Order: sequence, then C-alpha cells, then structure tokens
Amino acid sequence: MAHGLQLSQRLTQSLVLAPQLQQSLALLQAPTLELKALVEQELQQNPVLEEIASTESELSDKPERDTDETAESADPAEPPADLAFDPATEKGTAPADDFQAEFDRLVQLDQEWRDHFAQTNLPMRASAEEEEKRQFMFDSLVAGTSLSEVLLEQVRDSELPDERRPVAELLIGNIDDYGYLKASVEEIAASTGISPEAILEVLKVIQTFDPPGVGARDLRECLMLQLEREGQQESLEYQIVRDHFDALGKRRIPEIARGTGRTVDEVQDALARIARLEPRPGRAFLPDNDQYVLPEVFVHRSGDDFVVTTNNEHIPHLRISNVYKDLMAQGQNSAEVKNYIREKIRAGKFLIKSLHQRQTTIANIAREIVKRQREFMEKGVAYLKPLTMVQVAEVVGVHETTVSRAVSGKYMETPQGVFEMKYFFTAGLQTSSGDGVSNTSVKDMIADIFKAEDASKPLSDQEVVKMLKEKGIVIARRTVAKYRTELNILPSNLRKVY
Repeated sequence: MAHGLQLSQRLTQSLVLAPQLQQSLALLQAPTLELKALVEQELQQNPVLEEIASTESELSDKPERDTDETAESADPAEPPADLAFDPATEKGTAPADDFQAEFDRLVQLDQEWRDHFAQTNLPMRASAEEEEKRQFMFDSLVAGTSLSEVLLEQVRDSELPDERRPVAELLIGNIDDYGYLKASVEEIAASTGISPEAILEVLKVIQTFDPPGVGARDLRECLMLQLEREGQQESLEYQIVRDHFDALGKRRIPEIARGTGRTVDEVQDALARIARLEPRPGRAFLPDNDQYVLPEVFVHRSGDDFVVTTNNEHIPHLRISNVYKDLMAQGQNSAEVKNYIREKIRAGKFLIKSLHQRQTTIANIAREIVKRQREFMEKGVAYLKPLTMVQVAEVVGVHETTVSRAVSGKYMETPQGVFEMKYFFTAGLQTSSGDGVSNTSVKDMIADIFKAEDASKPLSDQEVVKMLKEKGIVIARRTVAKYRTELNILPSNLRKVY
C-alpha cells in the first residue's frame, strides 16, 4: 500500500451556532452590569447605533418614511427597523430629522469646538495658590496599602545589615496575601545559592514584624508567633498549640486534658483564648472584595397580588441613527456603501430585538417563579416549594436551557430579601401528606434543630431523622448527614461540650 498525502471529501452534519444566535445567548446570560458593557462595546463597533437619552425615550406619534433599501419582511416578534428599543417601556421611538439639517448642525458644532479649543488651549502658568491646591488634591487621594508594602517599609526601618536586605525582600515576595511564607527555606536557598542558615536568620527578623504571625510557614507556627509576641511561652495555650496541634484541630478535648495534665474546663478556657488569635495575619490588608449585586427583577406587593417588574434603569436605550437611514436614501452613494450600511442596520436591529427578548424572557420566568412560590413571598424560606426549570420552561414556552441561561447570575429582590434566581429552583422531598417540600426548607429546618440542641447532649443524625418524621418529612439519615456537612456542622461526637 502506497503511503502519501491524499485529498478527500466527506459530507457530515453538525450543529453550528450562528454569530447572531451566539450574541443573543450571550445577552440573555449576562447579568445587568455585564450586559451594559456588552451593549456599550456594540455601540462602539456599530456606527448606526446610538443611545437615547432618558428624556428622549418616549414613543413619537410622528411616522417616519421607510426606504426600499431598508424595508424588509415584517416579523410580528421583531421591532421595526426604524424603531428604537426602550427597555423601560418596551416601545419604539421614531423621530424624523432632515439629513442636511443634521449635517449642518454637526459641521457647526465641530467648528465651534475647534474655535473653543483654539482659544482655551493656550499655555498658561498656574498661580502658586492653584498649584498648591492641585498638589493637595493629589496628596489627599487615598490608596490601600498592601501587606508587601508594609513589610518592606519595616525592613527599611529595621536594623538588618545592608547585605541581608535583598534576602528580606526575596522572602517578602514569597509571602502570600494571608501572611504565610509559601516557599520553603530550602527551595529559596536552592534557587538563590544563599545558605539556608542566612535565609532562616532573616526570616526570624521578618516574623517579628507587624502584623503578629506574619511570615509563618503554617498555622501552628502562626499561632505560636502570636503567643510569643504576647509573652505566653509558658501558657497552657502555647503548650497546646506546640505539642497537641492535631488534637486541637479535631477538638479532642479529653485527649488534650490528659496530655497536658489539666482539667477539661481549663483546656476549654485555653481553647477559647486560642480561638481569639488571628489565623490569617494579612487579612487586614486584603483588598475589598465585597461583591455588590444588582437585582434584575423587583417583586413588590400590591394589594393581594405580587407585581413583577424588570430593572431597566442600567440598560442603554438604543435606536438606529436617522443619519445613516437618510444616507441610504441618497442616490449618489455607491453600492458598496449601501451594502455596508445595510448590514450594520441589520446587526443593530438584531441587537435591539435581542434586548427586547431578553427582558421579556426574564420577566416571564420571574412571574412564573413568583406564582409558584407565593407562600415563600408571604412567609419566608420555610415555605419554599420544590421547583424545576422544566416546569417553568413549559409554561413560559422556552427550552429549559434557556431558563438556565436566563437565571444564571441574576438576582431577584423580594419582600423576603434579595435572592439569586437559581435559589428558587430546588429538588423536593415527599411529606407524609403527599405534598412536596423544598430541599432548602428542609436544610433550614435542620439548621434550626441543631441550633436549639443541648450542647452537652448533641443530637445524632438519626435523632434528627426522627424529629423531621414527626413533622411529616421523610428523609434518610445519610441525607441529614449530607445537609449537616453543607451547613458546616460537626458530627455529634465533636460537638459535645463537657
């Protein structure tokens, strides 16, 4: 058989998402803030799109002509080509401007700006008072200080000899945001050629810096450094951390008491003092990572009903620019120019349509959620009902994957607080009466049961199963254990307080 390069053809079928469909799905899945960024990016790339000021976002009763170049077959689900999308009203805007008048105004405005900058862009010397104010403004800007900067400043103020300071800077570069040294002394020595003894000597100096515990190689050393800073080397806490750290992590209090020769009460008091130490010394220097959410949907009570509204305030209001529509009507433009403008207008129309469909889909899904979770809206988490995306999709008339995309990363503001829309989709457990109860509600019940238990006689998982059965909820012991783990609640033998 001869070997060589051969050219052959093969016919296959495959599913490929068109670029416009990909864009539509991206808009549907994006939360409000991401959506705003996507629309602003499209505004920069598509010259025929323009954003409407909020004062202009009203429906005009004046009809506008439509040219043969832009007229297309009518689609009842699609806004007309010359209409603008206003999310707040879901209506169109069709103002009519004369192209020549618009062009003249643009030319005049451009010339006025040129004259303005020609007159004002002259070299001027700022007075001493103005320069002082300007410098004061820059000096007043507040910027967060990182842990590395704080440590490097302490190196400069320390009594380390000059030849050791590069080693200190190297060590600080290997300290993470929580204050721990992530590279071992041996690794640093092997990569730099500096002796481990010299590196360890500098590390001991860094471990005397603030915050206490910084430069530790593990949690045990971190806690010991903090106790040493307080002069607690002879304390029971120091002895427990140094000699019984594994038992401390598993809260084996009787074992620690036997190993230290102290009573259980003394050990518990020492553990309480250890708990007040800082396990992450660099925590105070971490950047502010608080995440702020912007609700997509608002639910408020109106009489006996709950009204659902979408958040349209942060979505740009778009329309097709009249300038380009008038350019299409001019006969002197070449076919290439008209084809370019036509494609951009079609892309703009599709974006406006996609935004309209996004808001409509999210609103319909939210209304169905509120309808099925009415008791939750009135009474709280304990009344959350089992709900699947398939159930909502069947009512709304979309595929369940569309529901998944529509609720991804979206939040709903309800009378019970702000919740992620996915929160309302949970599997259910069967009650003795035949009704369903949400897993989230059951988990909340289990948390309340453990919270109310006697600390000296903690409840076992089987006892919780019996308590839930008395309330009509049939659940397996392993499911209780699973929910307890998700709630970060220890087993009964580790929760017992002697």
